[in-house]
Amino acid sequence: MHVVFRRGRGLVLLLLASLLTGCLALPQTGLFAFRLAVTSLGIEDVRIGPYSVNAGLDTSDLSSLLASSLGTGSLPVQATLAMGLGLPIGMPPVEMSGFRWTLDMPGVDPVQGNYQQNVTLTSGEDANLRLPVAFDILAADRQQMTPMLTLARQLASQGELPAGSELAITPGDLRGLGMTLPSGLLTPTIRLNVGDDGQLIPQR
Repeated sequence: MHVVFRRGRGLVLLLLASLLTGCLALPQTGLFAFRLAVTSLGIEDVRIGPYSVNAGLDTSDLSSLLASSLGTGSLPVQATLAMGLGLPIGMPPVEMSGFRWTLDMPGVDPVQGNYQQNVTLTSGEDANLRLPVAFDILAADRQQMTPMLTLARQLASQGELPAGSELAITPGDLRGLGMTLPSGLLTPTIRLNVGDDGQLIPQR
């Protein structure tokens, strides 16, 4: 009896894992990586130093803002990464106990964090999440300042991640079908590149 029970439990775990694994790309609008769909990425609420871009900061002359901040030794850039997560049509709801994430953008050191809230993933209804992104232009050496200023200008003016950016997501525990799939068990880190046209490209 115990052998049959263990086999049954193993089959349910394998079924849950199979629903959450795989690789299927969608044209332009998103992609499925391990059956977890990253449907959108965008940049919101950009602030450079004390100035909100939404309040009308002229990003064409960030060098003057840099010069005025030299005395303080800090010129932080803060923004919000807006991300859509979903599941393929027909999949049962899954609850994810948060996730670890790393964002690597050209010209700055990687930004990372932990999303500690539970995320309910429902087929056909994306979960809209917000992740904080921050870096300090004056914390870098002089060679990095120019590309960091360019990046800050692009985030502010275009509202999207620059081409060459990479996003990595490591899911937390996944609960569905009455079972729990522990983090790291058949759910490896999802890695996405941002292409020249903003398309999300899975790393293989």
